[in-house]
Amino acid sequence: MFEKALLKIPCDRKTREALIGGLLIDYGFISRDTIGESRCSRPIDMLCIGNREKQVLLAGAFHGMEWLTSSLLLRFFNDICSAVKNGESICGVRVGTFLNMRGLAMVPCINPDGVEIQINGAKSAGTYEELVNKASGGNTSGWQSNAAGVDINHNFSANWESLHQMEIDNGISSPSPTRYGGEYPESEPESRSIASYCRAGNITHALAFHSQGEEIYWNFGDYNDEDAHKMAQALSGVSGYQISEPEGLAVGGGFKDWFVEKFRRPAFTVEIGKGKNPLPIDDIDSIYEKIKEMLVLSLVL
Repeated sequence: MFEKALLKIPCDRKTREALIGGLLIDYGFISRDTIGESRCSRPIDMLCIGNREKQVLLAGAFHGMEWLTSSLLLRFFNDICSAVKNGESICGVRVGTFLNMRGLAMVPCINPDGVEIQINGAKSAGTYEELVNKASGGNTSGWQSNAAGVDINHNFSANWESLHQMEIDNGISSPSPTRYGGEYPESEPESRSIASYCRAGNITHALAFHSQGEEIYWNFGDYNDEDAHKMAQALSGVSGYQISEPEGLAVGGGFKDWFVEKFRRPAFTVEIGKGKNPLPIDDIDSIYEKIKEMLVLSLVL
């Protein structure tokens, strides 16, 4: 049984396992796959519902402090499954019909090691504990990277070289709690896992969830699909989130950027909530209500 009370505690591996286990018990029509493993051999889970030949991808927790995105995505997945099971609408949409045409692939947590380190400390990094302690100065409360000190959202091959030089110019040239892009694109098993899934499948568009700022990023260079801006406007219209453009060290190297460049298909970075990371778990209800219609719309656009 999906225990909603677990959504009110930090979403580390133990909590995710319990939530995903509840989904599998409640809904026999979903599937759980492992698309790869982290540096510390933690599974990178994917949940699928509907058409497996054509999918929308939703992914969260690229960064350790941003584990609230996992909680929100799992809550949404439960709501979608419940609506399908009971033949109900969600935000006025009969999602079951759309999912038969185009399914949903959801990765609640791209960076399970980073989340574990941020919530439970450097010991969660196993053989990387010494590296994490050195890079963090013994304080992992602001940890965003994976266990090897690589920022997963700086590790994709979209203008990576320029971003790497910018990191160096900003004094980031070795494993770090945040913004170190690694030795080369897709050097990390986490980034390779999601990239490999996208290469092998048929993802029509993708949304990557981060925090915070209540913003939507949609474009990257000259690679944008002609419908991407209209889709961003629709997502913005139902959520109140602002369409924005990243700057500085937030440009390039990210999953959204890579997807747009690689496939010439729409992809979006959604920065949930407002405040200081990690966002308070008590914010989950208000954030979810604000983005729920956006999440539904992302499946039918």
